[in-house]
Amino acid sequence: MTTELIQLLTPEGRRVHHPEYAVDPSAAELRGLHRDMVLARRLDAEAVTLQRQGELALWPSLLGQEAAQIGSARALRPEDHAFPSYREHGVALVRNLDPAHLLSLFRGASNGSWDPAENNFHLYTLVIGSQALHATGYAMGVAKDGGDTAVIGYFGDGATSQGDVAEAFTFGAVYDAPIVFFCQNNQWAISEPTERQMRAPLYRRAAGFGFPGVRVDGNDVLACLAVTRAALDHVRTGSGPMLVEAYTYRMGAHTTSDDPTRYRDEAEVEEWRAKDPILRLRRLLEREGHTDEAWFAALDEEAETLARRVREIVRTMPDPDPSVMFENVYADGHALVDEERAGFAAYQESFVDAGRSN
Repeated sequence: MTTELIQLLTPEGRRVHHPEYAVDPSAAELRGLHRDMVLARRLDAEAVTLQRQGELALWPSLLGQEAAQIGSARALRPEDHAFPSYREHGVALVRNLDPAHLLSLFRGASNGSWDPAENNFHLYTLVIGSQALHATGYAMGVAKDGGDTAVIGYFGDGATSQGDVAEAFTFGAVYDAPIVFFCQNNQWAISEPTERQMRAPLYRRAAGFGFPGVRVDGNDVLACLAVTRAALDHVRTGSGPMLVEAYTYRMGAHTTSDDPTRYRDEAEVEEWRAKDPILRLRRLLEREGHTDEAWFAALDEEAETLARRVREIVRTMPDPDPSVMFENVYADGHALVDEERAGFAAYQESFVDAGRSN
């Protein structure tokens, strides 16, 4: 079991060789990784602004975690399946999910409006840790079907304190499920630091369940790509699961309803700002001459175009009929739900009647 932090790219943008995990992307692939991270960050920033303006009900920011998400997502094959939690906006973009689906969810206009089968990207899960079970069950089914399809399940460090994740580890190990458990350890489970959650490094938990674990620099997109690719190759062979702990940092709030200044030191944030995942890849691109200022300027314009589209999507999104909350509660309907629907309709109608009487 690997006991070191796997790093292939330093914060200064210099390559580091690792004998076990190696990746040599082309110049075009490096630019693609940088582009993905920049667009993910711009989408995220615009969504935070829209929430502050009252256009979204909530938004969980991915700021600082772009390398973990983009690197791992780019390691997936098209036929692989990704099970996110609720912060994997970068993974969603890589899987070609229209941002409108994410925005409608956090505006309260849908319960998750995309078909998981179209992009092999499953619905967001707000219940902490439960997607680990969903992913493991799906991986068990994939194994029974044969082939070499793999599954990746995303969760945070806080989710590892949930029983659902422990159960997923147990079933995944016992049934040799082809699943990579990908934990983005961003140091804070809302307001609780990792030292209040666990006594040993998180990746070591895998050994107790009988499968390998590895810790990777979660702000290093090359290392995240290489380690996740190796983990996916491992699980495809029928060797059972693998745990990847992406050691990163949540630069922003847990969600837009949170105030991180109440529980963490700004000096800690500054320390991690120096490890910015986008900046370190930009430094590599510049050092190795893979691009120029014109390319970066064009990318910035592309990011602003995305931001404008995001604003337009949200501000023109129709509100759903409130009565749809009663749909799909039961597959075949239910007398109590019908009664509640009728009562709600009468309540709404009372406002119309009051307006007529005035």
